[in-house]
Amino acid sequence: MNKLPGTASKALSVAVPAADLVGESPVWSTREQALYWVDVEGKCVRRVDRDGHTHARWSMPEAIGSIGLRCNGGLVGATRIGFVFLDTTSGKVTALTDPEADLPGNRFNDGKVDRAGRFWAGTKNLANNAQPTGSLYRLDADLRAHRVTGGISCANGIAWSPDNRTMYLCDTWVRRIYRFEFDLAAGLVGQRSLFAELAESEGFPDGLTVDAEGFIWNAHYDGWRITRYAPDGAIVQVLRMPVRHVTSLAFGGADLRTLYVTSASMRLSAEERQSQPLAGHVLAIEPGVAGLPEPCFAG
Repeated sequence: MNKLPGTASKALSVAVPAADLVGESPVWSTREQALYWVDVEGKCVRRVDRDGHTHARWSMPEAIGSIGLRCNGGLVGATRIGFVFLDTTSGKVTALTDPEADLPGNRFNDGKVDRAGRFWAGTKNLANNAQPTGSLYRLDADLRAHRVTGGISCANGIAWSPDNRTMYLCDTWVRRIYRFEFDLAAGLVGQRSLFAELAESEGFPDGLTVDAEGFIWNAHYDGWRITRYAPDGAIVQVLRMPVRHVTSLAFGGADLRTLYVTSASMRLSAEERQSQPLAGHVLAIEPGVAGLPEPCFAG
């Protein structure tokens, strides 16, 4: 990692000089000791080992919103054409199911694997506005997809509390993070409540993760920051970032104490790109707290 000058309370470094258009969906494989992530608009999946020297890249046929680890090896993903498998040995992409084939104005966005081995992913409208045309889906091990809830403008930041009783979900374009009652055994959500709402000056809630203490970390797209929330929604920490479009984050490293942060360079002017040379790179922070290991998809 290349150290950056001028950092304040947390050590910030460049983990991967990726130059992604829209870096997203970082996930750490404890088995491989490697970080996977996607470049949504670059239409690719990327991987780097813990030492930062061994890189891999797989081209995708469509924009890919998110990925999850598979217990059998390779990855599960959510793309513009629905759920897919990616064989990371051969590079083969296998289409599974597209529950929104009849909604050309939507595409799949963020997703994550729950601790029962199911892959959850949500959709968004391509107009990037508050129209609630998106939904949240659950892909089971038998490869059947189920619509769990709807009325979402842009699904982002899916994560669960350590006790599996709460699911968090960002609805980006309305600047809200929701809290759902969660039934892990049934794979269902219950009552929804507002967890946090961002002011216009704070940008939009994007990717989200939960640490081992049950605190919630949210990346702010167009907000230059990461916010750590207590389980009751109180803001306990704000980390200012050197990039405007902070997109997602995940804990990794040998002891899960490194916070990997993806970012975007797309939609920046020439002047903004010059003033934000780290835009699109994968950054790393040592936040002083550990994360939780990511589960793998059972299908």
